[in-house]
Amino acid sequence: MSDKKTGVAPGYLHGFTAEEQARLYQQARFWAPSIYHNVHFENARSLIEVGCGVGAQTEILLERFPHLAITGVDASKTQLEQARRRFSSSKNANRVKFLEADALKLPFPDNSFDGAFLCWFLEHVQTPVEILGEVRRVLHTGGNIFCNEVLNATFYIHPYSPATLKYWFEFNDHQWTLKGDPFVGGKLANYLLKAGFQNIQTHIVTHHLDNRTPKARAEFIEYWTNLLLSGSAGLIAANRVTPELVQEMRDEMEKLKKDPDSVIFYSFVQANAQSL
Repeated sequence: MSDKKTGVAPGYLHGFTAEEQARLYQQARFWAPSIYHNVHFENARSLIEVGCGVGAQTEILLERFPHLAITGVDASKTQLEQARRRFSSSKNANRVKFLEADALKLPFPDNSFDGAFLCWFLEHVQTPVEILGEVRRVLHTGGNIFCNEVLNATFYIHPYSPATLKYWFEFNDHQWTLKGDPFVGGKLANYLLKAGFQNIQTHIVTHHLDNRTPKARAEFIEYWTNLLLSGSAGLIAANRVTPELVQEMRDEMEKLKKDPDSVIFYSFVQANAQSL
């Protein structure tokens, strides 16, 4: 995901290690109840998933929509190789194919797919409107697109954790410097409009965890700890953070998980629209 001509940000904050690839599968399962509550492809038969990566969301799409045939595209050979390995012995292998492709120049004719799915992808690109326009080109008239994207300004934790907040700022600022956008969720409707989509709807998905749900809160904090750590090597290499700050952040998150009055809050944005 480093080739500038693809529209993907020239650098990938999370890296391509085996540990990171495993985290992506865990992340997909973690968010699945929230994401797929509002995703509907019942009337689709062919789907393009742009930015499919290791196929983590692809697995869930195939399970939830057993009538779908999915074409996953990504710019990273490393991630696609992992996706192909993952599906090589899957019972759904005949319903999916993975292609290395430029999201700005999808290798398909107009009107090729019934639906499109993008998840945690536009945060990593520098030309979101152009990419969405290319997705619209390959969709049938009336085809649906579903996007799920971050809105990292909504992250909040209590008690006050200064090392974590400093780390989070550097995490997001570094992604911005890499020409990504950690706040893209708030702009999804605007981008879909500019790309020519219609009947646009957005849903704000909020997780607000406190004393009412201590087990879910602990699991959510653990998820966030792993997400934050996924960027640590890149942030240290870029001189954004020090190993000492990383450890301070880890210590604060561990305290947060044990604190009987802790609070964690985060929202992301879902959008769906039609190609008309």
